[in-house]
Amino acid sequence: MDTTQRTDQERSADRRRRELLEAADRVVLRDGPGASMNAIAAEAGITKPILYRHFGDKGGLYAALAKRHTDALLDSLRAALDAPAERRERVEQTLDTYLTAIEARPQVYRFLMHPAEGGHQGEGFDVGKHSAPLLRRMGEELAQVIEERLDLGPDGERLARVWGHGIVGMMHAAGDWWLGERPCSRRELVRSLADLLWGRLAAAGDKVGGPGF
Repeated sequence: MDTTQRTDQERSADRRRRELLEAADRVVLRDGPGASMNAIAAEAGITKPILYRHFGDKGGLYAALAKRHTDALLDSLRAALDAPAERRERVEQTLDTYLTAIEARPQVYRFLMHPAEGGHQGEGFDVGKHSAPLLRRMGEELAQVIEERLDLGPDGERLARVWGHGIVGMMHAAGDWWLGERPCSRRELVRSLADLLWGRLAAAGDKVGGPGF
C-alpha cells in the first residue's frame, strides 16, 4: 500500500469519525444526559458494534465528544482573553464566553458534566471519570495563558497554575449553580465573579513585549 492510498484511507476514516460525532451531537442536543449508544447508532444509521469499532468503547465516544466541545470552548476563551480591550473587560468577556456556551447548549453541558442524570450509568458515562480530566485540561490551558501574559514574579509558573485551576473551578461551580437555578442574569453573575477575581489580578504587571491579559 503506497503513502497516497494510506492517506486517503486515513482521511476517509477521519471524515467518518466526524460524521459519527455529529450524529452523536444531534442526539445529545435532543436527549441530553439521556443520550444512549443505541440512539446514537440509530441516528448515524449504523449498528452499535460499528460505533464501538470507531471509538473503542462507550467511554471512548464520550471522551471524543468531550474533546470536541472542549476544543471549541477553549478557542472561544482564548479569543476573549486576547480581544483588544482593557484587562477587566477581557476578564468579563472570558467569563461571559463560558457562561454563554453552557447556556446556549445546556443539554450538551449536562451530558458532559452530569451524564448519570440520564439513567445510563451502565453505558459507561461516569461523570467523575470523564469530567474531572476535562476540567483539569481547561485549568492547565488557562494557567498557560496567564503565565504567558502576566509577570507574577519568580514563582509565576506555580501561581499561574493555582489561578488557572482556581478560576476554572470557580467558573464551573458558579455556572453549574446558575444554570440550574437562574438566580440572576448572566451579566450580573459575570460582574460578580469578575469582582471576586479582581484583587491581585488587577495589580499584576503585563510581561514586557507580551500581549498582556
